[in-house]
Amino acid sequence: MLFKDILGQEHIKRHLTVSADQERIPHAQLFVGNEGSGVLPMAIAYAQYVLCRNSGGENNTGIETCNLKFGNLAHPDLHFAFPVAANSKIKSRPVSSNFLEEWRQFINERPYGTLFEWYQSLGIENKQGQIGVDEAQEIVKSLSLKSYEGNYKVMIIWMAEKLNISAANKLLKLIEEPPNKTLFILIARNEEQIMQTILSRCQILHFPPLAETAIREKLVSRGIEENEALKIAHQANGDYNRAMVLADTDNSDLTFEKWFVQWVRSAFKAKGNKAAIHDLIAWGEQIATTGRETQKLFLNYCLDVFRQALLINYSAQPLVYMEFKADNFRLDKFAPFVSGNNITEISRELQDAIYHIERNGNAKIVLTDLSIKLTRLLHKA
Repeated sequence: MLFKDILGQEHIKRHLTVSADQERIPHAQLFVGNEGSGVLPMAIAYAQYVLCRNSGGENNTGIETCNLKFGNLAHPDLHFAFPVAANSKIKSRPVSSNFLEEWRQFINERPYGTLFEWYQSLGIENKQGQIGVDEAQEIVKSLSLKSYEGNYKVMIIWMAEKLNISAANKLLKLIEEPPNKTLFILIARNEEQIMQTILSRCQILHFPPLAETAIREKLVSRGIEENEALKIAHQANGDYNRAMVLADTDNSDLTFEKWFVQWVRSAFKAKGNKAAIHDLIAWGEQIATTGRETQKLFLNYCLDVFRQALLINYSAQPLVYMEFKADNFRLDKFAPFVSGNNITEISRELQDAIYHIERNGNAKIVLTDLSIKLTRLLHKA
């Protein structure tokens, strides 16, 4: 994967290539960015630049061979670690090396893909993957060996937030004092979820959301009409993976929209109506049957909807990118019920629900409690 294949982020490309050309490569770097901003593809392109640019000396054969290996994500000096969990293939003590075939296919098909899509590809969307101490041991073992081609060894740790405490502690010394010409690239969505001792050992590089222009141009190059590409690029809010979902109109998933509409309509009815409370309980039971990762994704989606409604209520329409398609629901009609009087409490309740679900709280109880609180908060605007 070459830099020219990466969407936008030109200033980051320049920074990485200049530092590599000047042989000023920090041994541990943390790339922070939202899903769909191209953090993982950029890390792979950077690793390819570091490992392949000097191969073969004046003879381009070495460079071509190196690039071919990267095209298949099979370079012997490129290593990956990513969240995994036991599935039908690996029953116990899963590590990344057990899933390299699936990983290569995932990157080839969805280089801007999400953690949830990765879990789906492994059939573990109902579980919470992690990078555990067994993985840390594999990392130590891999990097203790000499590089195959006498250049750098690169370890890319995707979703570094999923490093559990035991794994992070085991890697501390290695990240602080790695073997010569060893490069760690950690990738995260939220640096605050990473242990401070790991953060202090990394040079941090923040990735902004992708520019609408970059997404629009890419969509047009894929055969999407200009006006439609512009509309999708705006709705994607800097997330190319989201743009691809929106562009796939035949398969676009409206489930979250339908869940949200059902939820708020039941919440409105529930004030002073005991019968409507049963609708909220039934709604909570329905969502609780899904996997925890799905529940977390949905609650984060709800956070986005409430924030978008607040922007409309405060006449900041140019910043609004969501567009509902389900059940004749209009965000501008809903917006008056979200204001400064209730948005802080709504956000806090949603974040608390995400916190409890992530820590294996009973989803039915958590969601029912959240629904009852939402009934009160929506009438507080």
